[in-house]
Amino acid sequence: MKKRVARAPAKRISAVEAAALVKSGDWLDYGTSLCQPDVFDTALGNRVDELRNIKIRSCLTMRPRAVIDKDPHSEHFHTFSWHFSGYDRKKHDAGNVGYSPLNLGEVPDYYRRFLAPVDVAIFKVCPMDKDGNFNFSASNLWHRAVIERAKIVIVEVTEGNPCVHGTGCSVHVSEVDYIIDGDNQRAVELPNPPPTDIDRAVARQIAAEIDDGDCLQIGIGGMPNAVCLSLLESGVKNLGVHTEMMTDGIMALYKNGRVTGRAKKIDTGKLTYTFALGSRELYDTLHNNSDFDCWPVDYTNAPNVIMQNDRVVSINNTTQMDLQGQAASETDGHRHISGTGGQLQFVRGAYASKNGKSFICMSSTFDKKGERRSRIVLDLTKGNIVTTPRSDIMYVVTEFGMVCLKGKSVPERALALISIAHPDFREGLERQAYEHRIIPRHFTF
Repeated sequence: MKKRVARAPAKRISAVEAAALVKSGDWLDYGTSLCQPDVFDTALGNRVDELRNIKIRSCLTMRPRAVIDKDPHSEHFHTFSWHFSGYDRKKHDAGNVGYSPLNLGEVPDYYRRFLAPVDVAIFKVCPMDKDGNFNFSASNLWHRAVIERAKIVIVEVTEGNPCVHGTGCSVHVSEVDYIIDGDNQRAVELPNPPPTDIDRAVARQIAAEIDDGDCLQIGIGGMPNAVCLSLLESGVKNLGVHTEMMTDGIMALYKNGRVTGRAKKIDTGKLTYTFALGSRELYDTLHNNSDFDCWPVDYTNAPNVIMQNDRVVSINNTTQMDLQGQAASETDGHRHISGTGGQLQFVRGAYASKNGKSFICMSSTFDKKGERRSRIVLDLTKGNIVTTPRSDIMYVVTEFGMVCLKGKSVPERALALISIAHPDFREGLERQAYEHRIIPRHFTF
């Protein structure tokens, strides 16, 4: 781990003084989720009329940003997100936030190799420990890489975030230029809506494929989390965890004794993750708990690392899939709704793992403007971005069944996917497949 050396001992200043360090044209980095600053953001937003062309990188914004709300037409501040939260999505729709394409596990390398040095990095951190370290809390990701390249490093200290165990999950006071006091707000929670009947139907099928000793990656969303609830009912035990996001579902498995990590080949006995979002109970469980290990994202999400554990099971959502198996998981046409995240890297890491499995799950239909539509389609919606290519897809699951696409020809794929589409759309999909020669006229198998 490369250490940054500050030009002078860290100086304690006010948020207003910290915001005054920003100059027109600067690139700022706000970090991700629990690490994003609040009092600094408020102070910077108050300078809206003094500044021009301020660019800010962030990810998974969980609270309103003053730099956006004070500049609704983005005349002064320009924000770019690595992955959208609900807030980011809303502000993108209004023209205030842009998206930066990625594989999430590559982002530290982007900062080190491809991006210009950050002018000001400002992260929310836990109070300094006896060794002079400020913990990033449950939001490790690429913060170390940003700090290595930053011209100015500011930390906003809060007592509201959990302090976590991990590797590379802190910044030493000798690397910090300025310290400001935060407002000690409690870590923002991500609500967990109860699973729907469709979530449960999909989850039961996936849970039936998981055995004692498997190593789990659970993606964001109600459907992957419902898998954890099904596993609690199934009796499976001795599970491992190597994931991007630590969720309430994984926490429930851990607290019920189902996760031990004893079968893991690397980080044996640990629940490995790079960030957490969820309930107060989740944050309390992570606080000072050495069973959990928070790593940078270029470790958790690298396929060559993921594959070192046997029987990795990767579970992620998609929003649309065409009859050849292309998964569009982050857009609705030209409207961006989330991000690539780690989906593709975990799909590939699970496949490379000995006896690993990857699952892409979705409800068979969705409602748009009062019209029910199929998620399985002949062609992806115009403008939709392919998150996981057809060549990488293994298992696909809807409430109507599960199919494996590995090794299947295009006609076989189409027929398999039609079989798990909603019954009301199967005839139409099959007719389209024949019309467009995806399925040859006399094909049988």
